[in-house]
Amino acid sequence: MHNKKAFIFDLDGVIVDTAKYHFLAWQKIAKALNINFTHENNELLKGVSRVRSLDIILELGNVQASQEDKDKWLIQKNEDYLSYLVDMDESEILPGVFKTLQLLKEKNQGIALGSASKNARPILEKTGIISYFDVIVDGNDVTNAKPDPEVFLKAAQLLNIDPKDAIVFEDSVAGIQAANIGGMVSVGIGEETILHEAQYIFKDFTVIDESFIDKLIH
Repeated sequence: MHNKKAFIFDLDGVIVDTAKYHFLAWQKIAKALNINFTHENNELLKGVSRVRSLDIILELGNVQASQEDKDKWLIQKNEDYLSYLVDMDESEILPGVFKTLQLLKEKNQGIALGSASKNARPILEKTGIISYFDVIVDGNDVTNAKPDPEVFLKAAQLLNIDPKDAIVFEDSVAGIQAANIGGMVSVGIGEETILHEAQYIFKDFTVIDESFIDKLIH
């Protein structure tokens, strides 16, 4: 009997690194307001909503602003961010990801994307890997944010695979928690100190080999 599992990938920080574009877009807003916004400051924005992120930046610079100004800056931030995505290509794919996707395809496994990003489809198209994904569930398809497992449960359901036969690749604590809550196998991509709740942890995809993939399948 052929074992078919659901391999579900988060997008940002797992397949591509679009965090740097968020940083550049926020930095541009901060600069216009004479606020010094550093990479260290940027850590405060991880996993935080756009609205809250702006408030954090304004607090850093001790800047008071009307709601009207805030709304204007939020729109500007998103437009700047999207303009950076226009130039994305396959060089943006993180090391080892492509090899892993090819391996899963060869082994006839279900491949899904489970991401909060509303720009997931255009990013996968620009990086040339959208054809590897049987199913895409993104921020346009779900109502609950991670650690709610909705995005992953939906992906498994669309692949017609039981959640217990699903494997999730994630780089955030909330994502790992969502996989665990959903009863799935959680694989953390990143730092062990941060992602210690994951069942398996790898620095990146370059250290994931075929024997590990086979272990997950069987």
